[in-house]
Amino acid sequence: DYELCEEWGYLYPVPREDLINLHREHLLHLLEMGDMEKALQLLQRIEDPGICLAISEQSLDQHPNLAASHFLADYLTAHFYANLTTARRNEIQALYMGSKVLLTLPELSRVNYFHLSSRPLLMLEQLLMNMKVDWVAVTVQTLHQLLAGQEIGFTVEDIDNLLSKYAEKALNFPFALKEKRS
Repeated sequence: DYELCEEWGYLYPVPREDLINLHREHLLHLLEMGDMEKALQLLQRIEDPGICLAISEQSLDQHPNLAASHFLADYLTAHFYANLTTARRNEIQALYMGSKVLLTLPELSRVNYFHLSSRPLLMLEQLLMNMKVDWVAVTVQTLHQLLAGQEIGFTVEDIDNLLSKYAEKALNFPFALKEKRS
């Protein structure tokens, strides 16, 4: 049905908003089905870059599944980086990094941290509080790789400070040890 509507749009004038809505719904459908290749082909078929940007941003704002969010954040960063405001750029890059970190976690646990996908530093803190040390190690390694040369509102130093804070708390004893006297 989406393809038929798209063909109809080539033959008859369709209002811009209706065209954006059609392509957005088609894109979200393809992403939900896991067909990233067809989703990319759909975006490449759209000739007007303004419409393509609107479709991609609106689709991302619909909070699709993890793989779709990762795909859209990557696509927007790769193709429309210069067209985005600094705040929006940081938001999309944080979502990209958060989704990348989530993809490194065990599949059954991802749902517990999905709500933090746009806040990777907070996700790291949550993993630390839940004492998921192995996951923290992978998360820190992934974030270090992704942060190289990036500026998204937090730095490698922020990660190190967070780790230091929780390491200090782990060594903090709430009581004083008594000395034995002979």
